[in-house]
Amino acid sequence: MPESVSTLKEYGVEDCDRDGTAQLHPGLVLLFSCGRPLATVIRLGNNVIELGRGTHGLPPDPRMSRQHARVSFDGSRFLVTDLGSQNGTSCDGRRIRPYQPVEIDRVLRMGDSLLCVLRDVQPMAEKGILVEGGLLLGPSLQSLFAEVKQAASFADTLHIRGESGTGKELIAHTFHEHGPRPDGNFVAVNCAAIPQELAERLLFGAYRGVYPSTGESTEGYIQAAAGGTLFLDDVGKLDLEVQAKLLRVLETKELLPLGASRPTTIELKVCSASSRDLKNQVAAGAFREDLYYRLGRPAVTIPPLRKRPEEVPWLIESIVRKNNTSAGLHSSLIETCLLRPWPGNIRELLVEIRSAAQAAKTQGSLQVDARHLPDGAGSALSSSQPPPGPELMAATPRPPPPLDPVEQRRIEAALHANQGNVSATARALGVHRTQLRRLLVRYGLEPRRYGDRQAPDSD
Repeated sequence: MPESVSTLKEYGVEDCDRDGTAQLHPGLVLLFSCGRPLATVIRLGNNVIELGRGTHGLPPDPRMSRQHARVSFDGSRFLVTDLGSQNGTSCDGRRIRPYQPVEIDRVLRMGDSLLCVLRDVQPMAEKGILVEGGLLLGPSLQSLFAEVKQAASFADTLHIRGESGTGKELIAHTFHEHGPRPDGNFVAVNCAAIPQELAERLLFGAYRGVYPSTGESTEGYIQAAAGGTLFLDDVGKLDLEVQAKLLRVLETKELLPLGASRPTTIELKVCSASSRDLKNQVAAGAFREDLYYRLGRPAVTIPPLRKRPEEVPWLIESIVRKNNTSAGLHSSLIETCLLRPWPGNIRELLVEIRSAAQAAKTQGSLQVDARHLPDGAGSALSSSQPPPGPELMAATPRPPPPLDPVEQRRIEAALHANQGNVSATARALGVHRTQLRRLLVRYGLEPRRYGDRQAPDSD
């Protein structure tokens, strides 16, 4: 069974015992309850805990039973047992049977509360969720930003690794703003979007007359970033000849525009980024080894959004608040987003949640729920993309629509009136027996609880 997908254990502070073995603190983090995001740490004393409404820091979720579920950790995996709760328990988007332990990898749902299991909750307990300058940072990003700020004080270069949409330019801005020249220009260049035939001219500049199509001298990106920071996104897409000239600028701190007879001295920081491993590109002959050693250190890696589940509810709330201020958040929306891989990371989440918020507003809904998400939101775009890891395979099924408390009370009243007889209850509600059974499963209702005995079903 794969480990928890949160990078809290990778980026967080670890306690070590005398022989140097990392000491983990298994537990859960309450991410969402009663319509709002949270970050409440729940430790597993003796590797087992019983959870219920109002216990261990849990809020008074009306759909959670007082004795709802038991969570245990055997050193390698988490197990969840529903304790006969009124409204049931779900693990990784799937409803579980009462009193039957089930292995859980990621998300636990009790009532309308969502919790994430973590092999080590210590970083979350120490750092929590931080809002800094409009940014929302979980423990892993707090550690990452601290590392970038430190690098900015002594390094002239920084290489950023990360998937598309993780915020590499934001990291580059942080590197620039905490360096010795924060007032200098920050020039961002998308190397993948530069035509190869124009790359040299756009980067290094050209004097008048070098190109017949231009009557004036043109300033290159490097010159524009002088005294500041040049950010080369997708740096691996640069042509090898351009890479050689870029290396010379970095080594000599001299810039020679096209058509110039003598170079000019230039001072700048260079921040590069790539979604691919530059070492692999060097091995494939697509990136110069000497430039890699000049640009590739120090390096940081931005964890993808799927490895930062603690941030997801807060990001969703922020996006919804900006696009539909009157709407609340339904737990089904948060659960669905926590269980999907989001290959486009924060960029994709921003677009899809904004669309969901607008859909809810158009429909006059008081809550944004899973049904408002566009089809395929947060899922892999095609089979050509690498499949999600085992920890995300449970994310594919779409969760059920939000529960309706009015409908639930109506069903419960009919069950009481008919002493748990399914057929009689279905007739009283005016629905088919099969449809009623689906509703009973959906709301976690057990007919036998509503009468001393359940009469046999009839067609």
